[in-house]
Amino acid sequence: EVQLVESGGGSVQAGGSLRLSCTGSGLTLDDHTMGWYRQAVGGEREGLSCIKIGGGETYYADSVKGRFTISRDSAKNTLYLQMSDLKPEDTAMYFCVAVGVGAPPVLGCFYNERDPSALGYWGRGTQVTVFS
Repeated sequence: EVQLVESGGGSVQAGGSLRLSCTGSGLTLDDHTMGWYRQAVGGEREGLSCIKIGGGETYYADSVKGRFTISRDSAKNTLYLQMSDLKPEDTAMYFCVAVGVGAPPVLGCFYNERDPSALGYWGRGTQVTVFS
């Protein structure tokens, strides 16, 4: 069974930092273009960042550029989102996604470049709350 499990969310004061993790089981994250998106209560899904296979290309939404950094750890089969200078408007549920068929695209990442027919997957999310 393929699973993506997010962790690292929590409550933090504005200006603080958090690092989100997304660990995969049943799939090798390095074989997938990966991304993060978020959704606030009553809000729409917002793509935040994605990283192409090989890690050479990354994309960021304007709302998080310069504050968030996406990265991979191949040995741990884990995707990260380092978030700094957090703001109350960053409060949302954060999801990681292996971009592919059936999964939401994230910014400039629409499909798996290695196998465009590959299925996509996403996790159940981790809550981030930023208070002022």
